[in-house]
Formats: sequence, C-alpha cells, structure tokens
Amino acid sequence: MTVRIGVLTAGGDCPGLNAVIRAIVRSAIHSKDQVLGIKNGWRGLLEGDIAPLTHASVTGILPRGGTILGTSRVSPLGDARRLESFRVNWDKYELDALIVIGGEGSLKTARDMWRDHGYPIVGVPKTIDNDVGGTDFTFGFDTAVSIVTEAVDRLHSTAEAHHRVMVVEVMGRHTGWLAAYGGIAGGADVVLVPEHPFSLTRVCEFVRRRDQHGRSFSIIVVSEDARPHPDENFLTEELNADIYRHERLGGIGNVLAAEIEKRTGIDTRVTKLGYVQRGGSPTAFDRVLATRFGIKAYGLVKEQAWGQMTALRGNRILSVGLDEALRELKQLDEEIYHAAEVFFG
Repeated sequence: MTVRIGVLTAGGDCPGLNAVIRAIVRSAIHSKDQVLGIKNGWRGLLEGDIAPLTHASVTGILPRGGTILGTSRVSPLGDARRLESFRVNWDKYELDALIVIGGEGSLKTARDMWRDHGYPIVGVPKTIDNDVGGTDFTFGFDTAVSIVTEAVDRLHSTAEAHHRVMVVEVMGRHTGWLAAYGGIAGGADVVLVPEHPFSLTRVCEFVRRRDQHGRSFSIIVVSEDARPHPDENFLTEELNADIYRHERLGGIGNVLAAEIEKRTGIDTRVTKLGYVQRGGSPTAFDRVLATRFGIKAYGLVKEQAWGQMTALRGNRILSVGLDEALRELKQLDEEIYHAAEVFFG
C-alpha cells in the first residue's frame, strides 16, 4: 500500500534543509511511496498549500541553501480554528504521516501535535545553534561554524594591521556552541557565551595584557545572548531590554566594543555576522548528515515510530523520543568551553 508522507520545514532556515528533503523523496520513490511538500512550514497545512514532490522536484537541490518548501514560524497550536483547518487539510490530502524538519520550537510543536492530538509525526532536528538535545550535532551547525571561522580569519589581518580590538557578534540563542567552535577554529583571543556570564573587567585586563606584551590587537567572539555577570552588570535597564528581546536578540557586540574602547583606550570595532551565518551552500559534513537524517526519517515513518526524532550519536544515526530530546536545551559542553578558555588573553 502506498504511504502518503507530508514534509515541512519550519522555523529559521539553515543549510542542509534541501538535502533532507531530497533524501526523503528519493527514499520514498524506491518504495513507491508518495511525498507531499507542505509549503511555508505549518502554515501550508493550515492553508492547504501542498503539492507532490517528485524526482524532478529534488534534482539539483543538494548544494542549495534555504529550503525549496519555504518556512514560517506559524503554529497550529493554541487556536481551535487553526487546529480544525489542520485536520481538514490532513484528511483532504489523505496524509498517513508527517515529517517535521525544524529546531527546538518547531519540534516542540511536532511533539505536541503527536502527543496531544494523535497525529503520526516524525522529527528531524536542524539548527545552526546546535542546541537540540538527544543528538551530538544538528545539520546547519557545521556550515555556520565554517562561516564564523572564515570571518574571524579575515578579521585577524585588519585587526593586526590597525592595532585594533575586533568584537565579532555571532548567533546563539541561549547556548554558545557556535561562538565556542567558531572562536576556537578562528583563533579568537576571548570567547563569550551565555553559559558563562562574563566579567568586563577581566576582558579588558586580557586586552591590556596582550597590548603590553606586544600583541596590539585582539579578537573577541561573543554570542548574541552572552550576558555580563550580575556582580558586574554595566547594562542599563533600557539596553538590557533592547539587546535581549525574546523575538530578536542582538546588540551586545556594539555595547561591548564601546565599553572596551572606553576602558582600555584601544581602538575597537564590531562586526555582527547576522543572517549570513545560516545562508548559502551547506558544507560536505552537513550535506552528508542531512542526507542520513532524511533517510532515517523515512525509515521511522515506515516503522510507524511516531514521536521519534533522528539523531547523531558518535557516527551512528539513531532515533530518540521527542520528549527526551526536548526536555532541556543542550548547553555548551564544558570541555569545549575550557578548550577555548586556554587561549583567552
């Protein structure tokens, strides 16, 4: 019997989404199953914006960034009319299963739609933040690390030439995986992450000491959600509210750069990488991981392993329950932070 599988990508985009879609479609074709692409995340199931995906649909999409299906942050939860629209379109398109490719928020929606409303759903974790539990890495992370690393590499030369401090603000909502990996790979002198509130006094001491020892430049990588230690909070209430907005983080780099220059007298500049970190073509690692996740997700559908999520453990692709994976955010590994800390100053 032919199985009709819906696939959607929800939340923020990241490199590797198209590789997952391609792997699901190609796997289904081999078994003569049908895959329906749901446009613009959960919104597509609310509005009936759904179309079949064929071999031709996924030809050539492996190296492409973004998602051919589009995405949004719309959720069917919390609104009776949306839930009814979801049910109507699920029945209309005769779906047997749904594969949700998303980050923490999207996967929580997937879990609740499975657990509380009974829909047969499988999850695939994606995020450049690498903060989804249950898996060693999410696809998109390696590509983002490569982008941060290249940016830090390039900033080294201009920082050294002009004897400046360069503050590089990178993405990372609540966790510092991207800042730590990018900082280590790029040879940053200081890495500031949400898991370890920072002392501005200590940062400035590092910068001054480097200057006194003839290293008249410094590279500081800071996660967008890094925060000063409560004992040394130099942010006003207004700045705090502006920087750490729930819907859109960003701005700590600018404030940090201004404070460092004021306290040390050393010319300081800031670079905010922003959305460039999650755009463009995925790395080879992310293409392979996303492909393996897609194949595994299709396998979970065939096994009717609902409420499960694909995961990387070591070098093996396994599955974990969405409940387990989403129990808490995966914080930065302390060993990784201490590796970065060796080079501070």
